[in-house]
Amino acid sequence: MRFEVLGSLRVVRGETELDLGFPQQRALLGLLLVHTGRSVRMSEIVDVLWPGQPPASARNVVRRYVGALRRLLEPELPPRAPGRRLLTRTGGYLLEADTDEVDLLCFRDLTRQGMRAAATGRPEEAVRHFADALALWRGPVATGIAEATRAHLHFSAVEREFVRTAQMAADAALLCGRSEQVLPALRRAAVLEPLDEALHARLVLSLAARGLQAEALTAYEDVRRDLAAQLGVPPGPELGAAHARVLRQEVRPAGRDAPPVRRRSPEPFVRPAQLPPDLAVFTGRGTELETLNALADATAATDGVPATVLISGMAGIGKTALAVHSAHRAADRFPDGQLHVELGGFDPRRSALEPAEALRQLLAALGVTARRMPEGVDALAGLYRGLLAGRRLLVLLDGAAGTEQLRPLLPASPGCLTVVTSRNALPGLIAAGARPLRLDLPSAADARAALARRIGFARMTAEPEAVEEIVARCGRLPLALAVVAARATSRRDFPLAALAAELRAAHGSLDALSSAKGAADVRTAFHCSYRTLSARSARLFRLLPQHTGPLVTAGAAAALADLPVREARALLGELAEAHLVTEATPGRYALHELLRAFATELTA
Repeated sequence: MRFEVLGSLRVVRGETELDLGFPQQRALLGLLLVHTGRSVRMSEIVDVLWPGQPPASARNVVRRYVGALRRLLEPELPPRAPGRRLLTRTGGYLLEADTDEVDLLCFRDLTRQGMRAAATGRPEEAVRHFADALALWRGPVATGIAEATRAHLHFSAVEREFVRTAQMAADAALLCGRSEQVLPALRRAAVLEPLDEALHARLVLSLAARGLQAEALTAYEDVRRDLAAQLGVPPGPELGAAHARVLRQEVRPAGRDAPPVRRRSPEPFVRPAQLPPDLAVFTGRGTELETLNALADATAATDGVPATVLISGMAGIGKTALAVHSAHRAADRFPDGQLHVELGGFDPRRSALEPAEALRQLLAALGVTARRMPEGVDALAGLYRGLLAGRRLLVLLDGAAGTEQLRPLLPASPGCLTVVTSRNALPGLIAAGARPLRLDLPSAADARAALARRIGFARMTAEPEAVEEIVARCGRLPLALAVVAARATSRRDFPLAALAAELRAAHGSLDALSSAKGAADVRTAFHCSYRTLSARSARLFRLLPQHTGPLVTAGAAAALADLPVREARALLGELAEAHLVTEATPGRYALHELLRAFATELTA
């Protein structure tokens, strides 16, 4: 039996193509096929078949479809027999098939072989495997089922596998002068992902490598125009570098007399374990931990594209603590190791880490000696992604300054999870497929629990009123609570009421939340976010405390700063992206009380 999902959805027994029945029954089969060998929960099936409001009878309808598909796939099966193809699992169903029976499984197997060849310095062999994999694609995934269903993540993720394999094929082909073997697939992939800069950079280089310089320059101009029109951004460094290489004619067509490719020996397999220590007093963030845990489970279980999650929020809200805690919980699901880089985007002691230096740190952790590291970001990123091919790692990138700093550091290997923390919203990273997880302030109960873990429950219960005042005057900000807790722990002879009185006396300033030199400090943390602002948005931030209401609109901000409303709205958006204000409701922004105090100090 032959199952096909990379194009029209088809099942062929011998020489006969089977009639797959009703559209939703076909969609069910397509869903089970893209997850061949893995159970699909009933809730997921219902969500895919009825993207809006499912009918009350949805589960019974699914069971009828399953019965019909069982009879179709195994017509000799006795009534009520489980069969060997479509199996019932707790809470869902599973389609069982061999690799050579399903075109998608064949594609994935060939892709893995290509990745192994590329990682061990055999680009010509890699190109053969990648080209064979890409040749299995006959059109859009699961053609023949409803467009609304095909748009679901389960199917769109499979199409991203095609894009990713085309990109890896281009890398290998450029190394060994075989770009003609991958150009058709690369062109199709570029149509599927018109804003993927890394993909289009490879298309530009591959066209130039085939002697099609004019088409390469046209391809660059097309994506440059699309980026400007749809995202309002210029091409990033990788795409810009590809364009520059074509203009300088540094990419030459491969000739018959081209020198043979030098094969390098495989890099040693090193299993890094770089996670920072977990915070012993971590508490709360139950919902966020569930989200991160589910994402880790899904990533570790899939053969599809790698996953990235962005944890963002204001300074001091606990992004790194959450990322490290969740990474420790998920580490066992990534058996090939855990990588960690402090990117320094908001470090008061140094400037943000350049992508090349970050890549060198990652490669060193993977066992690459300094002598074997190439020059240039593109070459470093290629080696890094090659080493991750076929591996399942968790990568923690802490304190990102911006999307361009991150792009070369993101793994391309299935089963890899990247956790990014940043004080910026990084819309470019979200547009590229990262999942956003914005941290809000903890609840008052979680803030009290965090304080109790640091200073002890006995002191908490002895002075409940002082505790409530401390939590309130710290604005529930975890960093502020940690500063107060450190002072309470160092002076156990001080009553909590005295600490609350200090906060009360310093109301309107951050003096009571200052720390010893080298320790975490609320004022310093805020200043590191403030210094990244443009001059215009920094001026508006300093003026915001003059607004007396709890929420400020673009009109009110415009009046404060003597600006047009349109410009004030854009500046508020910039402040919100930096998490220096919060968009509480559409068009209405709130300023945290400690940030209000910081802004007031700036004008003093």
